[in-house]
This record gives sequence, structure tokens and C-alpha cells, in this order.
Amino acid sequence: MRSTWTDSRLDDFKSGVDSRLDELSQRITGLSNRVDGLQHTMFYGFIAIMVGMMTGFLGLAGVLITKL
Repeated sequence: MRSTWTDSRLDDFKSGVDSRLDELSQRITGLSNRVDGLQHTMFYGFIAIMVGMMTGFLGLAGVLITKL
């Protein structure tokens, strides 16, 4: 193992680390966008389920009221 690093080797190392961090940042941004999309889909699904449930409850209430 080397005990000293030359300036050019340190510059190479820095550029390699910088490029890896840029790549990681892009991947995290892409993942964040996918999670945001999933959250929107889940929200709209929840709204659709709630509307269906309310329609069913109101329909059942209407049937019960007209039969009494």
C-alpha cells in the first residue's frame, strides 16, 4: 500500500468520487420521482374506494328508509 499520494492520483480519485456521487444523486432523484408517483396513485385509489363506499352506504340507507 502506498504511504503517499501524488497530486495527480488525488485528482483522479476526486474526479472518480465526484462522478459516482453525481450518478448516485441522479438515481436518488429518479427514485424520489417514482415514490411521488406512487403516492399520487395511492391517494387517487383511496379517494375512489371512499367514493364507492359512500355510494354503497347511501344506497343502503335509501333502501332502508324506503322500506320502513
